[in-house]
Amino acid sequence: MSNVNVKINGIEVSVPAGSTVLQAARAAGVEIPTLCYLKEVNEIGACRICVAEVKGAKSLVASCVYPVNEGMEVFTNTPKVIEARKTTLELLLSNHKKECLSCVRSGNCELQKLCTDYGIDDVHKYNGAMTHYEIDRSAAHMYRDNEKCILCRRCVAACSNVQAVSVIGANDRGFDTHISCAFEKPLNETSCVSCGQCIVACPTGALSERDDTAKVFDALNDPTKHVIVQTAPSIRVALGEEFGYEMGSIVTGKMVAALRRLGFDKVFDTNFSADLTIMEEANEFIQRYTKKENLPLITSCSPGWIKYCEYYFPEMISNLSSCKSPQGMFGSVAKTYYAQKMGIDPKDIYVVAIMPCTAKKFEAERLDHTAVKGLADIDAVLTTRELARMIKKEGILFSQLPDDTFDAPFGLGSGAGTIFGATGGVMEAALRTAYETLTGETLDDGTIDFNDVRGTEGVKEATYNIAGNEIHVAVASGLANAEKVLKLVKSGEKHYDFIEIMACPGGCVNGGGQPIQPASVRNNVDIRAVRAAGLYQDDKSLPVRKSHENPDVKQIYAEFLQEPGSHIAHEILHTGYIARKKY
Repeated sequence: MSNVNVKINGIEVSVPAGSTVLQAARAAGVEIPTLCYLKEVNEIGACRICVAEVKGAKSLVASCVYPVNEGMEVFTNTPKVIEARKTTLELLLSNHKKECLSCVRSGNCELQKLCTDYGIDDVHKYNGAMTHYEIDRSAAHMYRDNEKCILCRRCVAACSNVQAVSVIGANDRGFDTHISCAFEKPLNETSCVSCGQCIVACPTGALSERDDTAKVFDALNDPTKHVIVQTAPSIRVALGEEFGYEMGSIVTGKMVAALRRLGFDKVFDTNFSADLTIMEEANEFIQRYTKKENLPLITSCSPGWIKYCEYYFPEMISNLSSCKSPQGMFGSVAKTYYAQKMGIDPKDIYVVAIMPCTAKKFEAERLDHTAVKGLADIDAVLTTRELARMIKKEGILFSQLPDDTFDAPFGLGSGAGTIFGATGGVMEAALRTAYETLTGETLDDGTIDFNDVRGTEGVKEATYNIAGNEIHVAVASGLANAEKVLKLVKSGEKHYDFIEIMACPGGCVNGGGQPIQPASVRNNVDIRAVRAAGLYQDDKSLPVRKSHENPDVKQIYAEFLQEPGSHIAHEILHTGYIARKKY
C-alpha cells in the first residue's frame, strides 16, 4: 500500500493511503480526543468530539472517519476546534445526570475527563428540558441508567458487531432518542447473553455490573458463615490495573493478601477447579471421540457462550460439554468434599467467586444441577472491578501488601489452569492432558506449548496427530466469531472434533467484568494480548503445568471423586442445558 504525505499541526508525516485524520495525527504524536470511536467496533463519526480543521474544507471534519489525501494540512487544536468541542461537551451535559461524585465511573469516565481537560465549569450553560428514564435493573448481571447515556452507541456496536446478539439499539428520534431494547422490553426479557461487553465499551456510568459487594460484606460480618473465596485465573493479570500497576502485571500474592485482609476465612484458587474441569472434559472428549458421538465437543467454561448457544444455536446443545465451568465446579466441591473435610454444614459455607465475567453472575443463579439440593453452588459473584472497590473501601494499601499464598486444599493450580483466562487456553490445557493420556508419552518444556491455538485472532484452527489419530480443533472468541464457526460446522464446510468458544474477544482476560480502559488505550493497545502474556508467563513459572499432575486434584479423586467420569463426578461436576426462546 502506498503512503501519502500530510501535515498535522505543521508536522510532516507519511501514513498509509486510506488512513484517517485520527490515525495520521497519532502518527505525528498528536492525540485527538474521541467519545464514540472504538477501533474496529464503532467508527461512525457521531459524537463530534474528534473534529479537526482541514485547510480548504468548508467545515470541521470528524477525524475518526475522514480520510487523508496527499498534501492535506490538518489543524487539531485551533480556537475554532476547541470551541466546537467545548460546545459539544456543554450540550451533552445539558441532558446528563450529573452525579459524578457518587458515580461508579467517577475518576474513570471519559466524559468527565474531557470536561476537565477543556475546562467545562459551567455545567448549566444550556438549561432546559431533560429526559428522564427508570434505571433498568432487571438483568442478573448489570443495570442501564439512560440518564447518564451520551448516545455514543459504543454499547450498541459491541452488542451487534462484536457479539452478534443485537438486543439493544437506538429507540425514538430527536431529543427522545435513547438506547433500549425492542419494544422497550426490560433487558431480562431479551436474548441478552450477559457478556458485559457493552459495559466495558461504555465511556460513562450509564452501564455497570450489578454491585454485589454489600451482600459479600454482610456475609463477612456474619459470625455464623464460613466465607470462602475463589479467584479466576485472569484476575491476577488484571486487578493490578486498578492500583496503578502496568497492564498484564501478575499480582497473585498481593491479591491473596488483600482478600485475607477483607476477612475471608479461606482464599482459594479457581486454577484448581480449572484443572478439575480439564480432567473431566479431556475424559469426556476421549469418550466421545472414541465412540464418534456428539462431535464436535464444544467447551462449556464460558457462561456467556452457553447462554448464546441456548438462545441462538439450541440444535448444538448436545455438542456442549456437560462439565460445569471452573466456577461451578469449585462451588460444588466446596459444599460437598470441603464441607465434609472441614466438618461444616454446607448451608453455613458462603462461596464467593471473583470473576472477570459478568455472565458468571447469571450462571450462579442457575440452580438446576447444584451439588447440594436447595443450595446454590456459588452464593455471590464479584467482578474484578467490584473486588477493587472493596479493597479501596476498606483502606487496604494494595501495593504495600506482602505477597501471600492460597490456602489448601484448593490452593494449588497448574499452568494449564492459569491459561484458561486466554482464548485457546482451555483447548491447550485439554490437549496437554489428552495427549499424555492417549499416547503415554510425556510432554516436556519443549513440546508442552500448543502455539497454534494461542493468539488473539478471532478464529484459530489446528490439526494434531495424537496416538495415530488426527484431531481437528478450532478456537473462537467473541460471539460473532463463534457464529461463523458454528455455521461452517452446520453446513458441513468444516469438520472439527473439538471446539473451544469464549464469549468475550480474547477470552476472560477481556471479560465484561475486567478493569475498564478508556478508548485512548483500547484504540492503541491490544489489551487482550498484554493480559494474556501475563498468564503465559505465569504458566511457565509454575512448578506444575499439566492438570493431571496437580497433586491436589489427584487427592480429591483419590478421596472423593474416584476417577474422571465416575458416577459421583457426574453428579457433582456436570450439568445440563436448556433451549431458550429467542426474543
